[in-house]
Amino acid sequence: MTSSAPAVRAHRRTALAVVLCAGLTAALTACAGEDPDKGTNGVGKLTAARIDQKARAAADAADAVRLAGKLVSKGGTYTLNMQLSADGGTGSVTSEQSRFALLRIGDELFLKADAGFWNHEDTGDGDNEGDQAAADKLQGKYVKVPQDDPTYKQLRGFTEKKILLDGVLALHGKINKGDRDTIGGVRTVQIMGGKGEGGALDVSLEGTPYPLRVARGGGGGIVTLADWGKAFTLEAPPESATVDYGGQLPKSSG
Repeated sequence: MTSSAPAVRAHRRTALAVVLCAGLTAALTACAGEDPDKGTNGVGKLTAARIDQKARAAADAADAVRLAGKLVSKGGTYTLNMQLSADGGTGSVTSEQSRFALLRIGDELFLKADAGFWNHEDTGDGDNEGDQAAADKLQGKYVKVPQDDPTYKQLRGFTEKKILLDGVLALHGKINKGDRDTIGGVRTVQIMGGKGEGGALDVSLEGTPYPLRVARGGGGGIVTLADWGKAFTLEAPPESATVDYGGQLPKSSG
């Protein structure tokens, strides 16, 4: 008499294989059907170059933005916390030597710093007493920076939305697409100059494709960008808190 056990076992193995294959196929189909860009603004589907264009266009069109973080350049390292708009800017800049506040309304630029900013090292010219008197006078006051002063253009650059953004957002080399991430609870897609050595920019995948974080190439610092389009007030300081020093500012440690 011939046993049917082997045939039964073979049938069971075949049935099990069919079930496993069907389950695996369903799982793969489900995974393939998931859209990683579902619920986003769709820029994640674009090429890196197009994402860069979209992000820059959004930044240019925004009425206002806040920049916070560090910029490293040949001139030194600066920690920024600036609110910028087309009309001006306000905030603080910290260098390796000092910290100062800036306020610009149109072409009027005001600088406020402590006495340490205005003091400078003894140069042997015998005018230290006068320098100290000037520092005491200017400490904690808003000083109106004369437009003819050599520092006016440099300081104003920290308050210019377009100038600052053009410098911060620039990527160098061929632009490539990086990974997805989340910044402040907002989903982002990253674009990079080269493999990141030319800088990296995280662009929002939600709402308007604003740049949210930039890591500058060559260790040039990391800056976050927030409060896009959020209005803020620019108001000139009261006369009692303002010093008009005349045609040129005194020397300073900054």
